[in-house]
Amino acid sequence: MQANYESPIREFSLSHRVIKRTIDIVLGLFFLLLSTPIFLLAAIAIRLDSKGNPFFVQKRLGLGGKPFRIVKLRGMYIDARQQYPELYDYARHNGLDFHFHYERDPRITRVGTFTRRTSIDELPNFLNVVLGSMTLVGPRPEIPDVMELYGDYTAKYLCVKPGVTCLSKITGRDYLTKEESIKLDLGYVDRSSIRLDMEILWKTFIGVVLSRGVFDGQSSPEEEGTAGESDI
Repeated sequence: MQANYESPIREFSLSHRVIKRTIDIVLGLFFLLLSTPIFLLAAIAIRLDSKGNPFFVQKRLGLGGKPFRIVKLRGMYIDARQQYPELYDYARHNGLDFHFHYERDPRITRVGTFTRRTSIDELPNFLNVVLGSMTLVGPRPEIPDVMELYGDYTAKYLCVKPGVTCLSKITGRDYLTKEESIKLDLGYVDRSSIRLDMEILWKTFIGVVLSRGVFDGQSSPEEEGTAGESDI
């Protein structure tokens, strides 16, 4: 039976909601139009490199626990789950003290290595932002299988709209354990403001340009046994 993650929604002032949504639409459209040629070229490269749809559509949990479909560029082979089922058994970690991506991951394609390192794989997220299922800044949208491990963190994590970037993405990113990432993003929920959003967006831009904190699947492994979910 599918778990029900319906959660209370945090109420913000009308001015906060209007300004945040306006920023989402204006910057979301700008980044979407600017990046469309880039991710379309990347999609062609992905299709030439490996079989399957170059776009990756997955169910995630949004505001209040409402499910939605996220769009990304596929960075893994389409049969990764069948080839490596043990990597998708998140319950085996007995908690949240694990890393979400491998530093060296056999599931990642050659093109996927590049799109992950440069964050090109996440450019289609701006479509979700424009449509309103995501915002530019907020906790990253989680998959239901992993949300089962959140425990007491669940309600607070789902009380705001999920985002393209957040505090965890500018503070260690893939080097953080899952629990460390959650705590950082819950810190954003407590401190949420338009000014903080602007600071996070700027630091995200710098981090993407410098490729900070990203496991591209081809780096030399420093820690064996860290697990990951496809295309997160």
